[in-house]
Amino acid sequence: MTDQADTFYKNLPSFRDFDQVGDLAAYQPVPDDWVVLAADIVQSRKAMADGKSKEVNLVGAGVIASVVNVLDRDRIPFIFGGDGAMILVPGADAAVGGQALAGMAQLARDQQGLTLRTAAIPLKVLRERGTDVRLRKYELNPGNYLAMAIGGGLDLADEILKSPENAETFAIDTTAPPVPDLTGLSCRWEQLPSEHGRIVSLIVRPTKGAGEEQVLTDIRKELRRLIGQDVFSDEEEGRFIFPRRLRFRFPPSGLGREIRLVGASRGRLKTALGSVFECLAFLYAYTTGRTVGPLQPARYLDEICRQTDHRKLDDSLRLVLDMSTGQVAALRVYLEQARDRGALSFGLHEADTAMMTCFVSDLSAGQHLHFIDGHGGGLSAAATAMNSSAA
Repeated sequence: MTDQADTFYKNLPSFRDFDQVGDLAAYQPVPDDWVVLAADIVQSRKAMADGKSKEVNLVGAGVIASVVNVLDRDRIPFIFGGDGAMILVPGADAAVGGQALAGMAQLARDQQGLTLRTAAIPLKVLRERGTDVRLRKYELNPGNYLAMAIGGGLDLADEILKSPENAETFAIDTTAPPVPDLTGLSCRWEQLPSEHGRIVSLIVRPTKGAGEEQVLTDIRKELRRLIGQDVFSDEEEGRFIFPRRLRFRFPPSGLGREIRLVGASRGRLKTALGSVFECLAFLYAYTTGRTVGPLQPARYLDEICRQTDHRKLDDSLRLVLDMSTGQVAALRVYLEQARDRGALSFGLHEADTAMMTCFVSDLSAGQHLHFIDGHGGGLSAAATAMNSSAA
């Protein structure tokens, strides 16, 4: 593998305006020797119905943390799916990344009672089967990026992951995997309430050959008409998080889950003591506005508002929105009409609140990302609804 292939994502030019996400000609093919590390939770909908929504999201984000922490976040593109993730790695890193993923699967089973299925799928296989993976790098804030993907390859990877006949072909070696390093993974914010009535997790997949760019443009226009704001904007109107929406309590309701997972490699007592201290320090800074160590509360809150993944493109457009009941009803009518014309397929899930799971690499440098999903299924439920409708 060449150095150029190894640093493909690190050197990939980034774009700052999300409204450019539909410029499909700007996406660049992933090197042919790369591998998709795919993971999702088996029967995640049942787990969420049993009250494990936060556990599911935490494990999904843990998939990303486990691999990125051993391979360098600047080089590794990833996409959070709510109940799992897709991570692309250079071929030379596939074994190490796969072992981290295997360790995450074992930890999810032992600590959360969740079965995480995994697969390592070479890009060559996806291309041989008529798809591709092409990427762009969306800059949320300096040094914080989200991967955007087109080409159908990740959709195919998801099908392969969930297909029993492919389990052995693309299986990851699970013999004595290491305990994953989940440093930076946390879930300390409480659920985010809807301000307009409904939290909507929306997935829209433009029909191939039906003018994909125009479909994305039309969705943007329709959402602007319905909501009265441009959700593709990089200005304030395009954000999902605002400081007034954030809820913090001591101790955080998700702290125990965090300690069980993150503490598996660092030691649970040490992790618990460190986490409690961090929460107290944050509470002091949050309520007084004073700087505590690397935490500058005003700056941190502003960064959180900018550095969320509530909108992304990975073969399908995925959005988490706050809408009124009437707006949701009107959106359904629009989407159903577009689906009936053959322009797209879609899935939509409604909830009262959203959840946020955090991955903090370097607080002092502003290196942190915040994964957003609707409570009770969110993106995974919307994906199920879309696939059921298309069947």
